[in-house]
Amino acid sequence: MEIIQYRDKYKDEVIQLILHIQNDEAKINMPLEGQPDLLDIPACYMKQGGNFWVAIDNGHVIGTIALMRINDEWSVMKKFFVRADYRSQKVGLALYSRLLDFANAKGFRHMILDTPSVAKKAHSFYERAGFRRISKSALAIEYDYLDRDSIIFQLDL
Repeated sequence: MEIIQYRDKYKDEVIQLILHIQNDEAKINMPLEGQPDLLDIPACYMKQGGNFWVAIDNGHVIGTIALMRINDEWSVMKKFFVRADYRSQKVGLALYSRLLDFANAKGFRHMILDTPSVAKKAHSFYERAGFRRISKSALAIEYDYLDRDSIIFQLDL
């Protein structure tokens, strides 16, 4: 398994993985149309000062994670997904470590994320990683997210 920066040749696999986890596993009915960032990952992440990584095993995408730059201090962790049959193999930890190294190198001071309220295992991971739950009204930046039933977390770097 290796973690690499996103390349367009993985676009279809990235979209399939994310939609499968969102809609078939989590049952949150998140349409691709509501996630235009997936249709142009380089423009939405890399060109804005963030990044997008994929975990690859045997030439196939098994996980994703992204960091979106909001401004010089704030970033948003997005698209953190790992294929079910790889979740016990520390793929998520490897992806998260890559993202955290990048965020620190860029000098971001704060990171937020939104995650579906039904994703209890993800909530535990974020809390162990130092994130704290915040209310939507406590968001210090303007941030729009598709799933209105999400829980917001913040990490001060």
